[in-house]
Amino acid sequence: MWRRSAVSRFSSSRISLSSPSSSSSPNPRLIPWSRELCAVNSFSPQPPISSEPTAKLADGSDPNRALTTAATSRIAAAAGLGQHYARCYWELSKAKLSMLVVATSGTGYILGTGNAAVDLAGLCYTCAGTMMTAASANSLNQIFEISNDAKMKRTMKRPLPSGRIGVPHAVAFATIAGTSGACLLASKTNMMAAGLASANLVLYAFVYTPLKQLHPINTWVGAVVGAIPPLLGWAAASGQISLNSLILPAALYFWQIPHFMALAHLCRNDYAAGGYKMLSLFDPSGKRIAAVALRNCFYMVPLGFIAYDWGLTSSWFCLESTLLTMAIAATAFSFYRHGTMEKARKMFHASLLFLPVFMSGLLIHRVYDEEKQPVLEVAGLPNSVTDEVKSHRRKKRAAQPPVAYASAAPFPFLPAPSFYSP
Repeated sequence: MWRRSAVSRFSSSRISLSSPSSSSSPNPRLIPWSRELCAVNSFSPQPPISSEPTAKLADGSDPNRALTTAATSRIAAAAGLGQHYARCYWELSKAKLSMLVVATSGTGYILGTGNAAVDLAGLCYTCAGTMMTAASANSLNQIFEISNDAKMKRTMKRPLPSGRIGVPHAVAFATIAGTSGACLLASKTNMMAAGLASANLVLYAFVYTPLKQLHPINTWVGAVVGAIPPLLGWAAASGQISLNSLILPAALYFWQIPHFMALAHLCRNDYAAGGYKMLSLFDPSGKRIAAVALRNCFYMVPLGFIAYDWGLTSSWFCLESTLLTMAIAATAFSFYRHGTMEKARKMFHASLLFLPVFMSGLLIHRVYDEEKQPVLEVAGLPNSVTDEVKSHRRKKRAAQPPVAYASAAPFPFLPAPSFYSP
């Protein structure tokens, strides 16, 4: 409303808009802000300001007030244009999803610092680089899927299908964001983190995106994409990849299966209209995708025990992660039994709650190897004893393959595995 009033305010003055009949017909895909900016810029030259402060135009209006109002209108139009493009960039980058990716990368960075203090600058650089590469990958995904998104109710109002932004503009944004993110990670962290970010961008935009229209295996490829950011954060902090660095990526990989199975079942009609090959389209009853979701929930159960056995967390995390995993498994089992949209929605909501709680547990219960050293020194123990205890605490038990934990809790009725030492 304010945009029209700002223009119509000059209808009685000498300052007039160019005649609509003389201009070409407006482009229906042209954004409203650019039409307004063109209208504001089409004002005729302003009349000279009289040297007398009381000078008036022929119709009695004050020229100074007219100039001020015109300048205000131009500033407001430019601000509206900036707001429009900011909104387009927000939607192109799928900002909420990208922030979740940043959260997993930041968690991996904190875990990767080990006993050292967290470098806040390095953490910020890692999160910023991850955000930019994730925004680039999401933008390229939308560029490749314009025609598909236009057919789906959930995505037809995105910037590209709705015509609010052009393809060249989106390509430029994706290129600048991806290049800047990789360069930031390479210069401020290390080349391993930059390589993981770049590889993940390529895997998401050029492998996962076209695969969505070819085969249901795209869900598992997408799970690999989602598991890489915490590994990126760990590599940015420590400069290496160890067995402990794979625990959070493994949790993310298994977590994404029930999450996306629930989403694919809830949006199955939209996916069918968009031409995507999702497993839910070949499973009308929902039994198969529920079984897949339930199986991957059980795969997450040993992760808490592995994190404790490898010295990453305390024993409390075993209990918390088991309870959390069994809760999401219960929703998957309920979906398997009933196969209704309501049960699928409950599993989806449970998956949204699982990830932040799991990552918070990892951060809260992570173990510091040297946390008891000050107590030994105050007690006046000899240095040899202190060094011996330190080396003993630093020593980790040999890592075992995940299958070796099949005899451990939560299966207490089975014999204890042989690799446990008293």
